[in-house]
Amino acid sequence: MRPRGNLVGLKQFQVNEKRWQLLQLDMMIADFDRMAQELDFQINAEEKKAGISDINHFAYPTFAKAARLRRDNLKNSQSDLLRKRTAAEPSLSEAEAELSRAQMLESRSDRTHDREPGNRNHDRLI
Repeated sequence: MRPRGNLVGLKQFQVNEKRWQLLQLDMMIADFDRMAQELDFQINAEEKKAGISDINHFAYPTFAKAARLRRDNLKNSQSDLLRKRTAAEPSLSEAEAELSRAQMLESRSDRTHDREPGNRNHDRLI
């Protein structure tokens, strides 16, 4: 395989890797959102059961406090993942642009190589 073909393969691998990373971030963000919604449901159910929704009340359910803390941690983690995703998007765009350039170089090289005198493929093109 020619060196340019290796370059295109490498760039394609990099693009696929960056897409996979973005997909993983999207899945984690969605999972955290789903878990936070489930915790909200559990918090509301516990508050209704106890009849107390004031978190500062001395008899506020311990489970609801713990669930609130966990939900807040999930939301913070989700925000961090969103920032990472936003930072990773330009990296994917850059990798796609590099892949496109490498493909254009390979295509140009193939056309030049096919037109060289003495090339067996030259006769087929004419």
